Amino acid sequence: MNQAISAGPKPPPGHDVADVLQHYYYLPDKLRVVRGEGVYLYSDDGRRYLDCSSGTFNLSLGYAHPEIVAAVREQAGELIHVTSKFQTEPLNALVSKLAEVSPANLTRVHLKSASGSDANESAIKIAQVHTGNSDVITLFRGHLGQTLAMIGASGAAFRRTPFPSHLPGVVHVPDPHCLRCFYKQERATCGLLCVERINDFIDYASTGRVACVVLEPISGNGGNVVPPDGYLQALKELCEERGILLVFDEIQTGFGRTGRMFAADHFGVSPHMMTFGKGLGGSGMPIAGILTEERLTGVEGHHINATFGGNVLAAVAALKTLEIIGRPGFLENVRTVGAYVLDRLRDLATKVPFVQEVRGVGLMIGIDIVDREGRPDPHLTNYLAERGMDHGLLLRTSLYGHGNVLKVRPALIMTRQEADEMCDLLERLFLSVS
Repeated sequence: MNQAISAGPKPPPGHDVADVLQHYYYLPDKLRVVRGEGVYLYSDDGRRYLDCSSGTFNLSLGYAHPEIVAAVREQAGELIHVTSKFQTEPLNALVSKLAEVSPANLTRVHLKSASGSDANESAIKIAQVHTGNSDVITLFRGHLGQTLAMIGASGAAFRRTPFPSHLPGVVHVPDPHCLRCFYKQERATCGLLCVERINDFIDYASTGRVACVVLEPISGNGGNVVPPDGYLQALKELCEERGILLVFDEIQTGFGRTGRMFAADHFGVSPHMMTFGKGLGGSGMPIAGILTEERLTGVEGHHINATFGGNVLAAVAALKTLEIIGRPGFLENVRTVGAYVLDRLRDLATKVPFVQEVRGVGLMIGIDIVDREGRPDPHLTNYLAERGMDHGLLLRTSLYGHGNVLKVRPALIMTRQEADEMCDLLERLFLSVS
């Protein structure tokens, strides 16, 4: 057939899946999806899956939220995109709203395109310009993005292994993972060594010229590690004592995921800069950006601008998302449903031998999977995620399959009834494996 049409234009691949797959750079999953609604995704064979991962944690309002769809559809007929040099009403309104809902010290907004990686990289550039210093401190297990610089800054060796060059001046320090404390301490008596010892890393492992500390308030891909009480407060004190800028990567934790607008609000700590992305698009519109203090303005645009930073469709979706999240009772429901899911999953942990801990805040929850000796078990974690599809669940694992945590982060619109369905399915999955 291909020979017969070789003289003319190629026809669309259609349903010839084998022909299509040979052109992918790497093979996608065999699941072919056709539509989504709320917390559910539907495949071409009619099966329905409850998405425990809300896309890639970016569908904060679920699939095809009708208000997002309507807002984007209306805007598309007027103006889709404009260079970020110009103003538009949606962009002005979004910048104003972001400044309003953010911690009070963060008054300046710089919009990026879809890439949280780009937002984090630009935040580091801002820190380097304003401090005149070069080094960056990040955490073990941290996930800061996919660009070459952010792979180098992220806290897992396997991500850096293939590449001969990395962002210079990155110093990785132990994360506040109390379950597997690097310093073998107990929280009641540790004195927050995971913060105190950063002074040693600065003095002996850096150049002594540290521009910023960049971390996720709750680790995303690194295993849903929730810092102990006082950690972020102590870290900010250290940064201010040493003239270092504190940057929160809220790309996964922002816009309601913890039951507060930002994790910074949940922990009561205001960073000097904050990056955001993912969930702001509501139902998947790509947008990211940076919030900074007033004193950190002035870096020239050609150093940190992005082609689609002025995307009007994304701005309209983001505005509607912020409106919905800000409605009375919305964030309270995230906290209530999240606490309910935590309780149910902790009860489930008592019924199977391979769950060591269930941890999280709001609807950002992780299930820590171990072997019979209590060691992290990535193999079993991946197996559970694969078997989840047989039970109508879409699950993701930590550290790109190298980790031992199942991530439970459904859309923030999840109801108590849907939470029960999700927990029931997880229980059937876990009991079938145990």
